[in-house]
Amino acid sequence: MFLPVSREEMTRRGWAELDVIFVSGDAYIDHPTFGAPLLARWLESHGFRVGIIAQPDWHSKDAFMVLGRPKLFFAVSAGAMDSMVAHYTPARKLRHDDAYTPGNRHGARPNRATIVYTSRLKEAYKDVPVVIGGIEASLRRFAHYDFWEDAVRRSILVDSKADLLIYGMAERALLEVAVRMRNGERLTQIMDVRGTCRIAKPDHHPESATDREPDALLEIPSFEDAAADRQRFADAFRLAYAEQNPWVGRAVVQRHGGRLLVCYPPALPLSGPEMDALYALPFEKNPHPSYTEAIPAWSQIRSSITSHRGCYGGCAFCAITMHQGKQIQSRSQESIVAEAAALGRQHWFGGSISDVGGPTANMYGTGCGAPDGGRGCRRESCLYPSACRHLAVDDRRALSLLKAVRGVSGVRHCTVSSGVRYDLLERQPGYFRELVGYHVGGLLKVAPEHLADHVAALMRKPGRKRFEDFLHRFREESALAGKRQHIIPYLMSGHPGCTLEDMLELALALKKLGLKVEQVQDFTPTPGTLSSCMYHTGIDPLRGTRISVPKSDREKRLQKSLLLCHLPAERPYVREALELLGKKELLGELTGLRAAPFVRGDSPGGPVRLHGKGKRKAR
Repeated sequence: MFLPVSREEMTRRGWAELDVIFVSGDAYIDHPTFGAPLLARWLESHGFRVGIIAQPDWHSKDAFMVLGRPKLFFAVSAGAMDSMVAHYTPARKLRHDDAYTPGNRHGARPNRATIVYTSRLKEAYKDVPVVIGGIEASLRRFAHYDFWEDAVRRSILVDSKADLLIYGMAERALLEVAVRMRNGERLTQIMDVRGTCRIAKPDHHPESATDREPDALLEIPSFEDAAADRQRFADAFRLAYAEQNPWVGRAVVQRHGGRLLVCYPPALPLSGPEMDALYALPFEKNPHPSYTEAIPAWSQIRSSITSHRGCYGGCAFCAITMHQGKQIQSRSQESIVAEAAALGRQHWFGGSISDVGGPTANMYGTGCGAPDGGRGCRRESCLYPSACRHLAVDDRRALSLLKAVRGVSGVRHCTVSSGVRYDLLERQPGYFRELVGYHVGGLLKVAPEHLADHVAALMRKPGRKRFEDFLHRFREESALAGKRQHIIPYLMSGHPGCTLEDMLELALALKKLGLKVEQVQDFTPTPGTLSSCMYHTGIDPLRGTRISVPKSDREKRLQKSLLLCHLPAERPYVREALELLGKKELLGELTGLRAAPFVRGDSPGGPVRLHGKGKRKAR
């Protein structure tokens, strides 16, 4: 049975009122991949009456009142993506689709959805607490750089006027808050929950998190200082970033004018049995029956299985460090096999499991082998600049899992499509062979992101030699398995520290390796990431070094075109980039065309040179 989205569905369950109402920017798909249904089912399993308002019309308060007044609080999320990322391209152009909406239509959620939804709820029920969470709230919990305004914004907790912010994977924090409120505490009295942020008065010394000393606090530069001074912004990011270990991290305080933002240490990770219990909840694995149009996001994930969460790679542009954390939390093989068997009972299942993985598929069953299990570790990454000596990457659990899933009755194919860390595969020979032999499906996704070593280092990625070694081994293993299989490399243009020369080096390296890409990710400074801090400040905050940052649309366009040089539509831009670099003789090598001078109209707007901060000047 789906969770109620209307009064009629509440009545069918015999509920006159709800304890918690979730408001989400995504359509309601009752699947554990989506945050609001996952957390709603979690609370339901602990005896709470919960409902969901999905993609409400935010133009008035009426749509937020369809389920009435909740007894405890509203739980608000913008959805699976930051709403600004969902709405705009890296060039700040409006998107015209939304994979989390029926019919793939744009416009079902507002810009800055968390703030707008909270405002409407406060208008509808002034006295009902609002708790915000999800990726948008998590990554905007401190003063943060906003790419779309090109400015530093305050914490989203301050701007939204919500009562509490829960960041990260919220099961523990949300349940604790709900239980304590059910037991009679007011939300204003709940001041010590891990994984939460709240606002305090400046003359009030914030309480520490549970089992912390009252002085275990770290004050970082204020919003005002971070907004006025890029070095202070970098300092604030570095200090907060270092407190992500849930066992040794301190509560972080940041002043916002006359108020204090207090961010308690991250929630402790879930145990294996807790993960199993979470994913065994009675999800329908389908969109709510009220929808009459297809939802692309569901089509993409409906036959996938989440095996674990967390990632210890520490990639600079990735949000996982500040959201899920680096501790790997793996489900048991029995739990995953049971889910695979349950997929076979779905009427739409055709025998192919599209993915068994997590943020990084081959981290399943791995973790920290230090005596304390990593509880005292403050490393930013377990893999960069080299693998930690305590990293336990034995592949027996992961290998056994893949074999077990492909042996489930009714499963004809099982691919791994969530991506792998190829620098881990060096130490996982059994998993590597199983992966190549049975789970690639012709194409394997990996993410070198860049092959110029100094750019890869800024990204916290392995670099060129490791990728070339992996590619050679992959081709060898595929040949031994008698399969024609290919690598799909995920690559990024426009990352801080990356120049046109670096992109030319990358394009030539791809030619040498016999690889082509059809899509290139143009770097987008999403809130809360290390790379976004670099983009805004021109500083690597963890090393204190200055870096160049490509910011003009033209330079970023030319960087991207060099990687797509084999596409006819990109050739005018490739010519222009080579002209700027003084490397016209490489035109034939990259495109198969002769080196020719520019003529007016070769590229939209006429040929340009880059001057200063992206100024355009006709030649």
